[in-house]
Amino acid sequence: MEENKNMKSFISDAVDCKGGPADRTTTGGWVSAALILGIEVSERLSTMGIFVNLVTYLIHTMHLPSATSSNIVTNAVGTAFLLSLLGGIIADSFLGRYWTITASALIHALGTCMLAISAAPKLRPPPCDPSSSGVCGEASKMQMTMFYIAVYTIAVGIGGIKSSVPGFGTDQFDQKDEKEKDEMAQFFSRYYLIISIGTLLAVTVIVYIQDHVGRTWGYGICAASMFLAVFAFLVGTKRYRYKKCVSSPIIQILQVIVAAIRKRKAELPSDDSFLFEKSSPETSIPHTDQYSWLDKGAIISSRERGPDGSTIRNPWRLCTVTKVEEVKMLIKIMPIFATTFLFWTIHAQMLGYSVAQCFTLNRSIRSFDIPPASFNAFYIGSIVINLTLYDRIIVPFWKQSSKGAQGFTNLQEIGMGLFFATLGMAVASLVEMRRLYIVRVTRDPTTTLPMNAFFLVPQFILVGIGGTFMYTGQLNFFITQSPKGMKALGTGLFLTTTALGFFGSSILVTVVKKVTGTHGWLTPNINNSRLDCFYALLAVLGSIDLGLYMICAGRYKAHPVENADKPNSGKV
Repeated sequence: MEENKNMKSFISDAVDCKGGPADRTTTGGWVSAALILGIEVSERLSTMGIFVNLVTYLIHTMHLPSATSSNIVTNAVGTAFLLSLLGGIIADSFLGRYWTITASALIHALGTCMLAISAAPKLRPPPCDPSSSGVCGEASKMQMTMFYIAVYTIAVGIGGIKSSVPGFGTDQFDQKDEKEKDEMAQFFSRYYLIISIGTLLAVTVIVYIQDHVGRTWGYGICAASMFLAVFAFLVGTKRYRYKKCVSSPIIQILQVIVAAIRKRKAELPSDDSFLFEKSSPETSIPHTDQYSWLDKGAIISSRERGPDGSTIRNPWRLCTVTKVEEVKMLIKIMPIFATTFLFWTIHAQMLGYSVAQCFTLNRSIRSFDIPPASFNAFYIGSIVINLTLYDRIIVPFWKQSSKGAQGFTNLQEIGMGLFFATLGMAVASLVEMRRLYIVRVTRDPTTTLPMNAFFLVPQFILVGIGGTFMYTGQLNFFITQSPKGMKALGTGLFLTTTALGFFGSSILVTVVKKVTGTHGWLTPNINNSRLDCFYALLAVLGSIDLGLYMICAGRYKAHPVENADKPNSGKV
């Protein structure tokens, strides 16, 4: 009896820090999850505190043009999210999540320290000389080189942290235990809440310190918080549950494609039961007819038959039906992937041009001047409020009035995210038209304009509402519709849409500058630009993208296995 009780306390698919079976009474749970979330709090505090206020630093301290400054920020953020895909592969296949988080957090802290040093007065260009008609000397190549090294070191750290923290946090809960399964569901909501709290602190407290105390102090506090979070994380080493590394999903995808190409001339059997399958009924995935050319990778040819009739398996020539179907599932979600990253291109404007707009307007409340970057608090606040209203009021009401319906499906949430983001850009264009009219009336583009910065709040709120639906809809869709053995890749695809959106912003800015010319829509000084036309262009592109997305979402059919598990995930 005592032996059976002890056996139940061990978790079959997790180990402790020494490599032995993990004991649920001494490992995992909320204490472990809280220590892991500490890394995420610090990452959000540092990352958002730095990047949300970086455009104003580049324009007014490093004396770079507004379009160049915006592109520098979007490229750095895009690189960080793109590296999350690589970080997930490294964590799942080589280092493990614990060591990936530890190394990435230290790299992030190191980059933040370097940025704090680069912000010292002697390592940045001198202030503008009022006697030189407002002409300012741009940062030197050496100053920009040190800046780039610091920022992209931070980006490497972000990639490793964001790819591993959610997975390592959920590793602390056993899905086979009903109590811990419920706790894991709570972990996701608390994880998103932690992101929002960290971001709110970043765009208010950290930004205020940067603008009123000094950049070096602001960045130094970010670095110190990360070092403290790493120390707390390492203290919990003995309490964590660890999962063993698995084979790379990228290798599996390549194996299926190579095997199908090698047998491209083979005839598919009329009965799919003749295709190769050795997975157990519990883990196998039923065969589907879509993308049938991939099925050729599961054909057993004479080269895979041994002398005794047994199957000789080379994964680069013969794959199971389950492996083939997993690749099919990834291909099916690609149209959704391709039509959702424009939202993040719009989101990038909240960190770039919208902050630059705030800088030109009256931001005073009595004697207090609100930092321009702190207007992103309205973006984050709208996310928190909308998420709370949706979870606490709308979904419970929906369940009662619609016989247990769970609320909007993931695809519907993504569509709503695109709609609100597009609406936000349309409103932003109208507000910018008003701001440019005041610029023309005052005839002095160098002074603070007699227009209240709170006129910009609606565009922050609308894009923030869109962010609520897009973030939760995309993340849940890519995780639930990805194969069970490729959940990390699903998370990576979600983060990659963010990266492509930020890179798309940089490309769009570059194209618009070349097409409209030196004195066109995006000039070095936004008071001489036509930012209203740029926002209108984004609204038009958003409308087109929304239409394409609705077509793709309408044609999407969830895989039978995944659809059974998540009935709302693949419906429009």
